Amino acid sequence: MEEPEMQLKVKKVTDKFTESLYVLANEPSVALFRLQEHVRRSLPELAQHKIPFPAQPLPDPCWFWPSQSDMQSWEEQSQGAIYTVEYACSAIKNMTDSSVYFKSIDSLLKHSIAMKEQLSAAQGRSTITPQPKNPPGTS
Repeated sequence: MEEPEMQLKVKKVTDKFTESLYVLANEPSVALFRLQEHVRRSLPELAQHKIPFPAQPLPDPCWFWPSQSDMQSWEEQSQGAIYTVEYACSAIKNMTDSSVYFKSIDSLLKHSIAMKEQLSAAQGRSTITPQPKNPPGTS
């Protein structure tokens, strides 16, 4: 075979191989596997930060449950977060509802601009009134 023909075939094969690897690397099941691996690696560290483990294991099988004060603290934090989200949602709703007022303001501004232009035009016509040739009182 000739050299250019061989290079073309090699390029086609490498392009197809690269495309196949790309498809395999980005397949949804691979993404889920990577997510699972990430969770498996990072979960123990997160658990150490979130749940205070006792220095010595307790004989009770429920030693890993948080204390009542921890639960109350988490509940208070959750209630605060819920309040914040609800407040933000109501603020957004109020902003959406205020569009009626902004449309009214817009139409009033357009009307006032039109009135100003009419007044300016009327003042322009009144100042250009023709002067009489003989001023009054002179003959």
